[in-house]
Amino acid sequence: MIKFEKYKLSNGLTLIVYVDRTTPLVAVNTLYKVGARNEDEARTGFAHLFEHLMFGGSVNIPEFDTVLQQAAGENNAFTNNDITNYYITLPKQNIETAFYLESDRMLELAFSQKSLDVQKGVVSEEFRQRYLNQPYGDVSLFLRPLAYKNHPYKWSTIGKEISHITDASLQDVKDFFYNFYAPNNAVLVVAGNVNPDEILKLTEKWFGDIPQRNVKIQNIPVEPKQTQKRELVLERDVPSDAIYMAYHMCERLHDDYYASDLISDMLSNGRSSLFNLNLIKGKKLFSQLDAYIQGSIDPGLLMINGRLYPETSFETAESGIKTELFKIKDGSLTDRELQKVKNRAISALLFSRLNHLNIAMELAYFEALGNAEMINQIEEKYSSVSLKNIVDAANSLFVDDNLSVIYYKSKNSNDK
Repeated sequence: MIKFEKYKLSNGLTLIVYVDRTTPLVAVNTLYKVGARNEDEARTGFAHLFEHLMFGGSVNIPEFDTVLQQAAGENNAFTNNDITNYYITLPKQNIETAFYLESDRMLELAFSQKSLDVQKGVVSEEFRQRYLNQPYGDVSLFLRPLAYKNHPYKWSTIGKEISHITDASLQDVKDFFYNFYAPNNAVLVVAGNVNPDEILKLTEKWFGDIPQRNVKIQNIPVEPKQTQKRELVLERDVPSDAIYMAYHMCERLHDDYYASDLISDMLSNGRSSLFNLNLIKGKKLFSQLDAYIQGSIDPGLLMINGRLYPETSFETAESGIKTELFKIKDGSLTDRELQKVKNRAISALLFSRLNHLNIAMELAYFEALGNAEMINQIEEKYSSVSLKNIVDAANSLFVDDNLSVIYYKSKNSNDK
């Protein structure tokens, strides 16, 4: 049981305090409820751009990293389609530095054309290096719009195209900030050997005067049910053929989420997984084959990605994968096999919680989902998944009408 205290400031900021007496460090985690799903389709990549801009200086602090390093702290951030998350770890005695830094950049960034130009250059180069110039890097730029037709999950966090970033104006950036970066659209979690009352006082001191903002209210389009298989062939200068399969799955708060997660583990997590035993080591169809879920807030995707051996055709590869999927659909797996997968998932969950920063990020995420108390329900959610739940979820997931697939063909491969 993870115990924590939760408070709400008058400006709408949610504060959560988790006490961990075992560590000399403190984690200060700030989550903003904004991700790529909140962007305008004609101006994508802004949430990720802001992950960079937020380290470029705020109204009173021109050098974010310099101040933090002087306090022996470290920081980082990540953006996905649903949220943007910033975190700082530092010695307990220097905690007020983290409050000073995070509150100032929540108040207002040091908006300047020079800073924007620098970060646009950084993000544009990242787009090129990770998505355009790296083997298989452009898959998500094609798979997402293949699988999604209405929902903003149809573009990646990096954005649809570089021009959306390079063409961004200073006013565009300011508008995005004031639409989404606000105390009433954020969750602040402090985890470590701290006193909740003292943390509340510090939060009031540093964040209490930041005004509420009119957070942009959006009606996210609902993705209609897919009714037929979608296929796309890409030919690139890559080492080997690859296949990318995406099945639509439920949203994060749906009960089937946990069954879907366990199904992905059955397929590819560990040496005894179906893919490893039967398709990599057994039939030797793939050099690499993985299954995973995106874990997105709205209905997401269960992904299957594989690199083919030269003698493996796309038809043989896809057929082999579907054979393994059918073993889950027809209920031939045993309760013992399911229990083994559940034990592994729960062990990984509990192991991650040995780190107070991971707990801070979890608490922030579940509060953004609706209630931080959900953190104490996850173990039971996995434990209660039955074999019937697995079979029902698999039969809902693994149908061709629910499948989008990219056949990623190497220019060096022979026709097979």
